[in-house]
Amino acid sequence: MWCKGCERETNSEICELCCSVTEQDIPLVIYWCVDCKAPIIKYASDIDKDICPLCERKTSYLCADLRPVFPEERLLFEILQGKPLAYINDSVWASNNRYYINGKSVAITTKFYKKVPSEVIREQLNEFKAQNNSVAFDEYIKKFVELNKARLHYIIDEAHSFIADTVKSYTRECVVISFSGGKDSTVTADLAVKALGDPSLVHIFGNTTLEFPLTIDYADRYRKDNPKAIFKTAINREQDFYKICEDIGPPARMLRWCCTMFKTGPITRVLNNMYRDKDILTFYGIRKCESVNRSKYNRIEDDAESIKIQKQTVASPIFLWKDIDIWLYIFGEEVDFNDAYRLGYDRVGCWCCPNNNERAQFLSQIYMPEQYERWHSFLVSFAKRIGKPDPEEYIDSGKWKARQGGNGLEAAQDVKIRFTNCTTEDNAKVYQLNKPIDDCFIELFIPFGRIVPELGRKLINETIVVDVNTNVPILSIQPFAQDGYDYSVKVKTMNVAKHDDLQRMVGYQVKKYNACRRCLKCESLCRYGAISIIGGDYHVGDAKCKRCKMCVTAKYLEGGCLMEKYLKTKG
Repeated sequence: MWCKGCERETNSEICELCCSVTEQDIPLVIYWCVDCKAPIIKYASDIDKDICPLCERKTSYLCADLRPVFPEERLLFEILQGKPLAYINDSVWASNNRYYINGKSVAITTKFYKKVPSEVIREQLNEFKAQNNSVAFDEYIKKFVELNKARLHYIIDEAHSFIADTVKSYTRECVVISFSGGKDSTVTADLAVKALGDPSLVHIFGNTTLEFPLTIDYADRYRKDNPKAIFKTAINREQDFYKICEDIGPPARMLRWCCTMFKTGPITRVLNNMYRDKDILTFYGIRKCESVNRSKYNRIEDDAESIKIQKQTVASPIFLWKDIDIWLYIFGEEVDFNDAYRLGYDRVGCWCCPNNNERAQFLSQIYMPEQYERWHSFLVSFAKRIGKPDPEEYIDSGKWKARQGGNGLEAAQDVKIRFTNCTTEDNAKVYQLNKPIDDCFIELFIPFGRIVPELGRKLINETIVVDVNTNVPILSIQPFAQDGYDYSVKVKTMNVAKHDDLQRMVGYQVKKYNACRRCLKCESLCRYGAISIIGGDYHVGDAKCKRCKMCVTAKYLEGGCLMEKYLKTKG
């Protein structure tokens, strides 16, 4: 067999070198048994894929992946069709924009979600709620699990082996489960606990403050049901989502500043507090089929360019699973899960995420009307502020999700590095600042070397930075007065081979000083915990900093500051 992970031949299904599954290129397909009224998971290469393993009747191809439609979502679908409770005794499943009723496909378009006013839908959901039940649904789920027992046993055994092999290099105290409250992280947590036989593993729940109320309910329920688990909640209480949106604009598909500020940043703080200089292994519920970006990941990832939190190695036990595998495990192992899935959500991250599809927005309009209206009103006002000629159409069409850069925003000025070359000294530039120089500004130069203020000329408030290995001065920093600049600083490079390279990195630090929105990206980037936001100010700890320069390298942080990506403008 061939392992793509390390590009070598191996004789086992799981590569002993990188723990990748060597059969990863064999696609799965879903077949349907008309008699059993349930889906069957098969390999595309399976010669018996058209035979039901239970009733031995002929089956037919259905689709590439599938998810169950719970009674709550089924009732909503029926109301939209004008047929309340019409399919209460049927086997209903879904995949992307299609519903399957007893194996027969019904295509759903965007217009489908606009057929009935949301107020009317809520009224009918309440009206028929008492009559709705899960009797038939439960029977079909039992049949689904029975039909796919072999698949269930395989994915459990494979995941358990992967987990056991992956943790060998780590003490149990340094094994962490990333818990989001979604189905994937729920399954990952259950797999890890069972594979290691350890109910006291560390779980970190990233509460973005934009979670579904049902996600918070589920996280609380999970914590109560797993009393031995070390359950930590990471939350950014220092920032307000709407205030940040007012400043730098709402998140968009290519501008998801919210992930760093409200998820990875707070999680980094928890990890730094718990583990300090220790390296950790984190089990994530990442799956290859979720997106193009995730398809490029490795099952075990520790590459600095790929992972968001540098002090961890990320491992994904369910990396090759499909949606239907997740649900097979949940039903087969009787695992509790987030009730948002019962309503029809197929992902339960932030409820207002720009990556949410039309159906998710529709569901939030039905089940979270107050939050939805506030968010929609904000988006329309934002569209007006940045000069969109038809704000309502810009928002309702979803064009806001494709927004790029800071066009129309005053904050966009902060990421522009304005400087002039000094006319009296070589290799010196005068940079414009948007506030006076303080100790925080000087700390930004710690990654370059050791700050030695006593070497500077006191008369001009000069600060010198020396190379940590040679003690030779490499930077001179001094406040500077120049016409047209309210605040400015002159930075001169000395005794280096590449002055332009060093000045470029200096420019990155100037940009950080002018544009910092406390997004916490730099905290996540530093594997040594040297960077922190304290009292709203950016700090670099001299004792912890290893001068690796990752924080001033475009390879790891484009433009030297995350705000460069979100606020840069054309031209």
